Amino acid sequence: MPIEFRHEPVMLKECIQALAIKQNGIYVDGTLGGAGHSLEIAKKLTKEGKLIGIDRDETALKAASARLTDFQNVTYIHGNHDDIKTILEELKIPKVDGILLDLGVSSYQLDERTRGFSYMGKSTLDMRMDTSSGITAKDVVNTYTEEQLATILWEYGEERYAKQIAKNICKMRIEKEIETTEELVQIIENSIPKAKQKDGHPAKRTFQAIRIEVNNEIKPLYQTVVDSIQCLKNKGRLVVITFHSLEDRAVKQAMLDMQGKCTCPSDLPYCICGYKTFGTILNKKPIIANIEEQNRNSRSKSAKVRIFERNEKE
Repeated sequence: MPIEFRHEPVMLKECIQALAIKQNGIYVDGTLGGAGHSLEIAKKLTKEGKLIGIDRDETALKAASARLTDFQNVTYIHGNHDDIKTILEELKIPKVDGILLDLGVSSYQLDERTRGFSYMGKSTLDMRMDTSSGITAKDVVNTYTEEQLATILWEYGEERYAKQIAKNICKMRIEKEIETTEELVQIIENSIPKAKQKDGHPAKRTFQAIRIEVNNEIKPLYQTVVDSIQCLKNKGRLVVITFHSLEDRAVKQAMLDMQGKCTCPSDLPYCICGYKTFGTILNKKPIIANIEEQNRNSRSKSAKVRIFERNEKE
């Protein structure tokens, strides 16, 4: 059965432009997904160039390799972008020309309704990007305390009714283990006043929060950005797309710290503090999708792009 790609990659033109691709360069797509961005990167590379696609999801890797079958200079890695330093060391690649990180759940995973990422339909509560290891959404929903659940829903989902949803989850699981997305959606809908269910699907924030917890998407992110910048060649670029305020905050802080800051008094004619910098943030404000794309591609509405260029003055 042929693989369908129903969603366009977010801010494709902006991301490709930000990478400033060299035809014979080495590039990493740390979140390969359905290969929407990688397809355009691969098109710009000669045979001397190289593309490394990393994804935690083996199914996504297979789908991406089918889409990129015409390109022979692509290496597929089943792994986590958090381990980018180790992955490049194992490939014996000391530095690369560019890295793209498209964070969060991929459109490809949302389309795979059997994985539990989507609140539409009925499937097993899994939500793991890497189905070979780790806790599942079912584990989180059925074993976390009421306080833990409420904290996750508030911090990762910004869910106003986090406490009520957590309370009702714990009530329901006493009677029966919560096993499917449909069962969880029903609990959420019963926890939020009907009058407050007009702003999108009522389960959206809860599903996002549980997915982030299952895949540990936020906690390692600061270090991932730092490691990625350290893996860049001089003038190499890191491009990161975030979809959540906590993601964007971690990325922004890591880039600021890697850029460094002069602490000399403003009246000095030149710097004497000797601050260390790894490069420059190229856009002080994040790039957001234009209105046309936001109307066409709903996933782009919350997206922000930040760009860092390496400058080897260490």
